[in-house]
Amino acid sequence: MYREEPYEYNEADSGWRFLSGDEDDCYMDNSKNHGVYLVNTICNYDSDIMPFLDAEPGTAYIRDEKGNFILAEE
Repeated sequence: MYREEPYEYNEADSGWRFLSGDEDDCYMDNSKNHGVYLVNTICNYDSDIMPFLDAEPGTAYIRDEKGNFILAEE
């Protein structure tokens, strides 16, 4: 998961983007593979993200081999 600057024209945009990590360019280029959801909806699927929601734009986290979120290295 990573956070960008939210889009100014969309008050509901938190800036968070959630991916599984195995998407290739072909998958990402297809807009039918993307959706916009409230962060609360995503938290209902995975409450592990909640402690990270106040992170600054430009921050990214990945899951380690144990499934814990860790700060992604660039």
